[in-house]
Amino acid sequence: MTKVKASLRRMRVNPVLDIVGRNPVTFVQDRARALRDEGRTLLDFSIGDAREPTSPHIPQVLRDAVPDVSRYPTVAGLSALRRAVAGYVRRRFGLEIDPDTEVTPVSGAKEAIFSTPLAFIDRGAADGVAWPVPGYPVYERGALFAGAVPFPTPLRDDFVFRASDMSDEVWRRVRLLWICSPHNPTGSVIPRGELARIRERAAAEDVLLCSDECYSDIYEDEAPTSLLEVGGVEGVLVYMSLSKRSGMTGYRSGAVVGDRRAISALRKLRSCTGTSSPEFVQTAAASAWADDGHAAMMRELILGKRRVLGRGFAEMGWPVSASEAGLYMWVKVPDDAAVTERLMDEGMAVTPGSAFGPRGAGYIRLALVPTFEECEEAVEVLKKCLNDF
Repeated sequence: MTKVKASLRRMRVNPVLDIVGRNPVTFVQDRARALRDEGRTLLDFSIGDAREPTSPHIPQVLRDAVPDVSRYPTVAGLSALRRAVAGYVRRRFGLEIDPDTEVTPVSGAKEAIFSTPLAFIDRGAADGVAWPVPGYPVYERGALFAGAVPFPTPLRDDFVFRASDMSDEVWRRVRLLWICSPHNPTGSVIPRGELARIRERAAAEDVLLCSDECYSDIYEDEAPTSLLEVGGVEGVLVYMSLSKRSGMTGYRSGAVVGDRRAISALRKLRSCTGTSSPEFVQTAAASAWADDGHAAMMRELILGKRRVLGRGFAEMGWPVSASEAGLYMWVKVPDDAAVTERLMDEGMAVTPGSAFGPRGAGYIRLALVPTFEECEEAVEVLKKCLNDF
C-alpha cells in the first residue's frame, strides 16, 4: 500500500497578523511570569487586573444561577441584565434608554471593541477608522482586521482628544471614530464642551462615534462626563465594563449602549460570532450593575493607591501627566524602555508608554491594581531605581 504523506509547504495566515504582531503589552507580562517562575516576588503594575476580591454578593449570585442543564445564551442577552444596565445609565448619567433596543450585553469590552468595525466598515469603500495615540491597542487591531484605512491621531501634551486634532480631509474619510474618557493609558478626561464639539463634528460628517468609557466610575472629585450626557444615544455607541467598576475582570462582562440602529447591527454581527456570556455570568452582572455601593468602595480603594504613589512621585520630582481619573498613572521618564527594564530587575513591572503607540514614548503606565501595602513598597523601589536616570 502506498503511503500518502500530506503536509503544508508553509502555513498561510492572515497578513494582518504579521502587521500587528503580538499585543505589545504581552512582552512585559511574559517577563513578569518568568520572574515569578523563578520564585521572585513581583510588584505588578503592568495590567489592570484587580487583586482585591470581588464584592461577595456577586459570586454568590453567580453560583446560585448555575443551572443543572446548560443552554446557549442568546445574542440579546437576559432582559434582567439589559434592564440593570439601563438602570445604571439612568442613575449615573440621568438618561432614560430602552433596554430592549439600545443596550446589548457583551463578553467584556475588549472583544466588543475589537469586533465593532466588522459590523460597520466597508473595505471596498476604503472606510477609515480613527483613534487617539497613545491609545488602547485594540482600536488599531480591530480596524486593521476589518480592512479599514487606519488614521491614528496623535494627542497633544495634555493627552485630551479634540475634534480639531483631525484634519478636514481625515474627518471626511473616517467612518468610525474611537474616543476614550477617562483615557487609557493616560487618565485624561475630555471636558463636556469638547465632547459636544466632537459629537457635533461626527454627526456633520456622518461618522459613527464610539466612546470607550470603561473607567468612568473611577474618579477623584467630579465624575467624568459621558458622551451620553451630551446628546443621548443617536449616532453613538458607548462601551461599558464591569472589569474595573466591580473588580470582575475574569467574568468577561460588559455592555454597549447606543443608537438602536447600531445596536441592531452589532447584534446581527454577534449572531455570527457566538460571543455571548453564559447566562449565569449575565445574572451576576445584572446584580453588579444594579448596585452602586460596591463600586464606590472600589473607587475609594483605587484612589487611596493613587494618592500613595502620587506622593512618592512628587517627592522624587517626577511629573505625573494627565492622570485625572481612571485606573492608571502616566509618568514622564527619560527612556520608557530603559526605566521599565530597570524596574523589572528590581521586581516591579510597569508598561512602557511606547506600547500604546509612538506618542507614548517617554512615559510609563502604572495600573493601580496591587494592594495598598504593595503600593507603599513600590514607592521605595521607584525611589531606588529612578535616581539612576
